[in-house]
Amino acid sequence: MIYVSKHKLTYPLIGLLILMIVIISGFFYFDKLLSTPPQINDIKIDSKAALKLNFLKQISKKNGIKEWELKAGSATLLKNENKAVLTDVSVFFFTKDNKKVHLTSQEGILQTKTHDMTFSDNAVVTYETSVLRTDKLHYNKKEHIIYSNTHVRLEKENSFIEADSMKTELNNNMIILNGHVKGNFSEKFVIQ
Repeated sequence: MIYVSKHKLTYPLIGLLILMIVIISGFFYFDKLLSTPPQINDIKIDSKAALKLNFLKQISKKNGIKEWELKAGSATLLKNENKAVLTDVSVFFFTKDNKKVHLTSQEGILQTKTHDMTFSDNAVVTYETSVLRTDKLHYNKKEHIIYSNTHVRLEKENSFIEADSMKTELNNNMIILNGHVKGNFSEKFVIQ
C-alpha cells in the first residue's frame, strides 16, 4: 500500500485552485474592459466635410496626354460644393512639348467637376531657371492656362519683371504680363 502525504497532495491542489481563480478573474476583467466603449473627449466634427484625406495625388489627362499631376498634404472634400480644400500643394503642369512647370502653394482649392484650381498663400511657379511669385494664382483646365489677377513678380538670375496681372498659356509656352509692367534686366536676360 502506498501512502501519500496530505501535504504533497494539498499544495498542488491549492496552487491549481489559485491559478483557476486568477484566470477566471482575469477573464471577467478583460471582458469588462473590452466591452466598455472607450471615452473620447474633445472631438471636433467638420459638418461641411464629406471626406478628409491626409494625402492626395491626382493626375489629369486629355486625349491620353498628361496635363497635370497634383499632390497635396491634405484634402477636405466639401459636401454639396464640388470642391476640395487643399494644403501643402504641389502641381506639375505639362506643356505641349512635355516640359514641366512646377507650382507650389500653402493652400489651394480644386473644383472637382471642372478641375479648375485656385492657389494662395505663397504661390510660386518654377519653370527651368525662372521663378514667378504671387499671392494668388488660378488654373483653367479647359484652356490649360495659369493666370493671376494680383501683383506678380517674375525672376530669372539677376533680372526681374513685375506686373499687375499675368496669364501663362501652357500649350503655347507664352506669358502675357499686363498693367504697370516694370523690371530690371541684366544684359543676358532671356525668358524662355
